[in-house]
Amino acid sequence: TNPKHIEIQILADSYGNVISLGERDCSIQYKHQKLLEECPSTILNEKQRNQISSLCVKAIKSIGYEGVGTLEFLYDDENFYFIEMNTRLQVEHPVTEMVTQMDLVKQQILTAHGEKLAVKQDDVMFKGHAIECRINAEHPETFIPSPGKVKQYHQPGGLGVRVDSALYQSCSVLPHYDSLIAKLITFGDNRNDCIQKMKRALEEYIIMGIDTNIQLHQKIIQSDEFLSGNYNINFISKFV
Repeated sequence: TNPKHIEIQILADSYGNVISLGERDCSIQYKHQKLLEECPSTILNEKQRNQISSLCVKAIKSIGYEGVGTLEFLYDDENFYFIEMNTRLQVEHPVTEMVTQMDLVKQQILTAHGEKLAVKQDDVMFKGHAIECRINAEHPETFIPSPGKVKQYHQPGGLGVRVDSALYQSCSVLPHYDSLIAKLITFGDNRNDCIQKMKRALEEYIIMGIDTNIQLHQKIIQSDEFLSGNYNINFISKFV
């Protein structure tokens, strides 16, 4: 009824080697489009994490899959329910990169070129916490798309702050594509540190001339549900 959306990142080569790079919580979404993702999940313990990761690795080995991929699940009452597998690099891959210090784009290219994985499962180390906010060109309350010219642009920076975007001052956001215009990622030693960095980064992010959902993200990360980690896929429908 009120499940979490949990996904497992895997990496496989053409020699039968498969590793899991942990989970991402993608429960904050609007009409099944993800808005915010974090890694690791606030609700999985080490046993549950290892159990679902091992199951995904076993499944990927059994079908002979190669490259990066993500298996997505609904998680409810300590049970995982398979949704689908995305056979590609995902929008939210940076949060996994931050906590594992692995370049997934590079790994995808190397495995596609026939390289053997240089990392084994025991070599994968998870450190800290990462959150990604998808910055969309749309109204923060109505979600109506907002194409147009960017009149002023300033992106945040600093230790533990990453921005993936092609925006610049005076560029035009066209109406023909998805409304995603930037990804803002923060990394901290723990979840609270990560949230505080995201709060500051959102305050520093300036995009003038078009509507964006920056204000929505500011409200989300300061909400009691998000701060407690007690949120599910129905969060946005009750929040806005």
